[in-house]
Amino acid sequence: MNAALKAVPFTFESVLRQHRLQLDRRRLEILQVNVGLRCNQACHHCHVEAGPKRTEMMDERTALRVLDLLAGAPAVHTLDLTGGAPELNPQFRGLVQGARALGKKVIDRCNLTILFEPGQEDTTRFLADQGVIVVASLPCYSKSNVEKQRGLGVFDKSIEGLHRLNALGYGQPGSGLELDLVYNPIGASLPPAQPVLEARYRVELAEHFGIGFNRLFTITNMPIKRFLHQLRRDGKHEAYMQTLIDAFNPQAAEGVMCRNLLSVGWDGQVYDCDFNQMLELPLGAGRKTLWDLEDLAQLERRPITFGSHCFGCTAGAGSSCGGSLA
Repeated sequence: MNAALKAVPFTFESVLRQHRLQLDRRRLEILQVNVGLRCNQACHHCHVEAGPKRTEMMDERTALRVLDLLAGAPAVHTLDLTGGAPELNPQFRGLVQGARALGKKVIDRCNLTILFEPGQEDTTRFLADQGVIVVASLPCYSKSNVEKQRGLGVFDKSIEGLHRLNALGYGQPGSGLELDLVYNPIGASLPPAQPVLEARYRVELAEHFGIGFNRLFTITNMPIKRFLHQLRRDGKHEAYMQTLIDAFNPQAAEGVMCRNLLSVGWDGQVYDCDFNQMLELPLGAGRKTLWDLEDLAQLERRPITFGSHCFGCTAGAGSSCGGSLA
């Protein structure tokens, strides 16, 4: 970030203008659906503020509307299911099966420990049978670092969960079952270079645990919700925001996920991205719910709602639900 920008108050939009960037929506390719905020964990970095006491869950009517819109959207190739722990929602399996029947890829953003909860005994087999892509949270290959962020006992269960997935073919060459891992920094810093960290993960997980996977995604912690509260408690909020601003990368900005992704809340509200959903920032295109959309294609070339948190997606190599951008 140049000195002229730092000398006066500015917004994310003003930085885009400084770099002559116009970030409207492209063709919609990914529908990301938050099916509920209930989770068996309550991680320190969670921008959703999910946890065991949350009760918000998508109902059948809303899940069926998701599938209706997908059926009329040939350009949308992926249904990305998130939460909370998406597997806890009774609509989860119907959404998976419905989307797969339409020929869509399905992503399950799995925290791994959910696989050991009551009622989830056959979840790994279900995911494998449906050919679901599993994107699994594993913020480090070190037990101490994982448990600082996610709680005692989480690392060992996560490793066992990965073993279960590997045993069914996930992350194994030629199986067709994709297993990707997600890294988040523990504190107020940018993630390291994704290719370098992925190589280290491969060595550490293979040598110490015999675990294989397909890809590693590095994701920047967003300064919203639970992580924002932590930053303010520690007196690090302003410094972290300055880190993100100073690391603004125009190349990463060109590839931000809100350009080809639509985020759907558990209640059917629609947003430009999952982070905007948590901040309840209205969709830039002016629609409010799934029922206000006649079809998903009408969002193409429409405006996007931005905020200061967007500097998190454009810092350094960039950050998205699919990892780094640049």
